[in-house]
Amino acid sequence: MTKVMATPDQPSLDQTFPCPDSAFAETVTEVEHYTDRLFRFRLTRPASFRFRSGEFVMIGLPGEKPVWRAYSIASPSWDDTLEFYSIKVPGGPLTEHLQKIQPGDCVWFRKKPTGTLVLDALLPGKRLWMISTGTGFAPFASLIRDPEAYEKFDQLIVTHTCREKDELTYSLNTVAETKSDPLVGELADRLELVTSTTQEESALMGRITTLLEDGTLYQRLNITALNPEEDRVMICGSMAMLKDVKALVEARGFTEGSNSKPGQFVVERAFVD
Repeated sequence: MTKVMATPDQPSLDQTFPCPDSAFAETVTEVEHYTDRLFRFRLTRPASFRFRSGEFVMIGLPGEKPVWRAYSIASPSWDDTLEFYSIKVPGGPLTEHLQKIQPGDCVWFRKKPTGTLVLDALLPGKRLWMISTGTGFAPFASLIRDPEAYEKFDQLIVTHTCREKDELTYSLNTVAETKSDPLVGELADRLELVTSTTQEESALMGRITTLLEDGTLYQRLNITALNPEEDRVMICGSMAMLKDVKALVEARGFTEGSNSKPGQFVVERAFVD
């Protein structure tokens, strides 16, 4: 794992993507690579930019015809920088180049946040479930660091499923940092993270749908099964997982919500390449 940060007296020596004079342009302040497939980066935040924790924006790189992709903002709404968590796709129109950014480089983003993974799209409840695979953890990294989530729910449960253990590093680090964050404070004692793998052997293996259907997840947390009276669910990750978990909660009587009509579960369908 490599981590590079910008400092005032040590600017980037290789500015692959210099910032042009653009309303879209923000500067990379930090980059951290976890595996050959995953990394995170931070950008400067415009003073006027506002968003709700859990929303996404469109990200691009400077160029004559920039490619834009949806990226969930992984930092909470109060943070003074913007964090993003990304995959690396060989030959991907955007990520093939985005993975090469360094502190001091420029990244474009459209300052119009949107998305369904926001607290306003859910009805009041007791427990908030955030079910993710891969980089689908990103919007939940924002929400678990937002005090408002703890004001609205008694318990926050995040699940993160990946193929291999190294791919869980970001979620493990983020939750650990959240539990020691003075802004969230003791509220984070109500936060639970459950990680699982599907290929490499680990303490908990299996697809999240399997762990829900056979009761393994509930036993591990020592709680009752999902029910629409108390639980609210957010889902973000692979298309297969979205489809399967959506069907699972609908079969249990959950109704899908939106910004205009809050419900008992919400799904994010925006993806990077």
